[in-house]
Parts: sequence; structure tokens; C-alpha cells
Amino acid sequence: MSGLGLNYWKEVIAVLRNIIPVYDKVNKSISLGQDDKYRECGLNGQIRPGDLILDAGSGFGNMSSKALEILRDDARIILHDPIREMLHYAQNLRNQKLNLSCGVFEYMPFRESSVDAVLCGYSLRDAFSLIEAISEIHRVLKNDGRFIIVDIGKPDNAFFRSIVTFYLKYILGIIAYSVSGRRGLRFKTLYGTFTRWPNNGILNDLLMKKFSKVKFTKKLFGGAIIVVAYK
Repeated sequence: MSGLGLNYWKEVIAVLRNIIPVYDKVNKSISLGQDDKYRECGLNGQIRPGDLILDAGSGFGNMSSKALEILRDDARIILHDPIREMLHYAQNLRNQKLNLSCGVFEYMPFRESSVDAVLCGYSLRDAFSLIEAISEIHRVLKNDGRFIIVDIGKPDNAFFRSIVTFYLKYILGIIAYSVSGRRGLRFKTLYGTFTRWPNNGILNDLLMKKFSKVKFTKKLFGGAIIVVAYK
């Protein structure tokens, strides 16, 4: 399956709205503290001073914050997310004027070939149509633009895939509950998005259909991925 489909996407968005107060704390725990490290790994060498950067599925803007840290604030950032409450939280959290856009991956209100880099930090998996999302991201990127993805990976190897599946299906909920109580149990929805997420090899093939080059880095035996696709 290439995407969540519209009905399940609506369920996921409802869950994400509910877990805003504990979102960051739980994400750090269930990623075993590696989330920020992987963001930095994906961004290093791929963003440049003065870039116009679109943080797609931005949530609280964690990818953007890391990008600004790397570039010493020398970049223009747009946060684009379907959850208005997330964007407002990001605005208050950063205590600075941000460019905010409320919308989905599949329909973005930006001109063709207008953006230097698109960032998707743990968010592309939530597209309701992955093919349309990739196509739209390709459209808004400049000809030398970079599409940077940091996310959960779905290993091609059946053994490693079973380990990641077990962790997300059974262990994740325990960790989330221990960190944030009953609200954390809603993070089990992440397993549903994983089941609809393509294997790493298939994701690579989908990107290669639109982009000229794809650099695919796997961590944790393919359970975490850092991808850069070049237009």
C-alpha cells in the first residue's frame, strides 16, 4: 500500500491532535533517544546558507530547528502541517515569527520549482497518498533541490522486519505508557502507519521514479532510514 488512505489518515490526525502535550517526550523515548541524532545526520551537508526550506509534516518544527542550528539561523523556513494546533504550538514554543502553512503533503500551496529543500522528519509515513505526496514534493523543489526524509524504516529482510514489527506492535506501547500514562497508549497508532508503509526497497523505487538520484542510508538493520533524493 502506498499511503494511509483517506479514512485511516483522518484517524491518525485525530490521534496526533490528542497527543500534542506528550508528543516530543514520547517520540524521544520510543526512538531510544536517536531521533535528533538521525535528523542531524540527514541534514548535514544537504542544506545550505540562505536556503528556502519547507518542513513538510513539520509538527512542532524539530527538523527546522535542527536545520537552523546547523546553518546558524541563515535560512528561510516554512512549516507545513495539516494540524493547525501543532503549528500554533510550534509558534509559541519557538517564540519567534515563523512562516506557517496548514495543509497536506498531496496539495501544497507553493509555486513550482520554488523551494531549495524539503524536510520530512518522521512524517512522510502519514501521507494518505504516498505517490501523490512524492510527486507534489518533487514539483515544488528547484532543479537542484534536495528531499530529505528521516523516518522509521521497514526492512526488506524478513527477519529484521519481524523484529521492528514486534517492537512497534508490543514494546512501543509499554514505553509510551511508562513515559506519559494513558495518553501514551495512543501512540500504538504508529504501528498502523508502519503496516501501510512500503518496504525500504519499494520506497527507494518510488523515489527513483521522480528523482535523478537517491541516497538511502539504513540504521538499526533498516528499522530507521535517512534518505536524500535529488531533483
